[in-house]
Amino acid sequence: MGNAEDARIPEGAEVPEGAVAPEEQWLGPVLRRREQVQPGTTDQRLLDSEGDSEWVHTDPWRVMRIQSEFVEGFGALAELPSAISVFGSARTPAGSPDYEAGVRIGKALVDAGFAVITGGGPGAMEAANKGAREAKGVSVGLGIELPFESGLNPHVDIGVNFRYFFVRKTMFVKYAQGFVVLPGGLGTLDELFEALTLVQTGKVTRFPIVLFGTAYWGGLIDWLRDTVVAQGKASEKDLLLFHVTDDVDEAVTLVTKEVGR
Repeated sequence: MGNAEDARIPEGAEVPEGAVAPEEQWLGPVLRRREQVQPGTTDQRLLDSEGDSEWVHTDPWRVMRIQSEFVEGFGALAELPSAISVFGSARTPAGSPDYEAGVRIGKALVDAGFAVITGGGPGAMEAANKGAREAKGVSVGLGIELPFESGLNPHVDIGVNFRYFFVRKTMFVKYAQGFVVLPGGLGTLDELFEALTLVQTGKVTRFPIVLFGTAYWGGLIDWLRDTVVAQGKASEKDLLLFHVTDDVDEAVTLVTKEVGR
């Protein structure tokens, strides 16, 4: 669009010396006239490799990156069958009792009709993925970008790697019907208390949480009862938000019962 003089110069292009600048310019749906006309086109600015790259470290760009992680996660997991998220330490040695318990839990969950979701790493996570794969079920790993840990364990069939913890944590809850929590460290505790908070506040409903290993979790439960509840920081009924067991079949029965299987 424009007058006859505009036609002598490609729309939006830089004006050669002696040429007449366009009085009217369309940039996509936007009309610019007179002194608002800009040099170059939108495509030129998109494809120009020169210039400052600091914009990739700004918050608006991070918002787009966060959005893309949600989109990728939703797209990858939307068609999963009913699933249980299994948590536990990345430091659990292969062949240890906790590792073998993770393998048996993974198998038992698949036999009960569930897919198995873990953090995709080594240790207890690998054990649960291994059990799910050996039982010919759906084995999912949701990894996280960390400076000291990378890659998904070889037993993951569907894997998604995330930059942001809070996006990953959303996926664990959104696409699982419950949690089984093996002995673990700070990351495991983070996921456990995130789930307990969501259930306590009613953000999620019918969400069973099973702690596996009475000896490991006993001290934490004593502290919750004798200190947190005793001092009025939580209510007695909050101790009913989770179950504790040493039995694989009971762990699977508890999550199966509470999700209506």
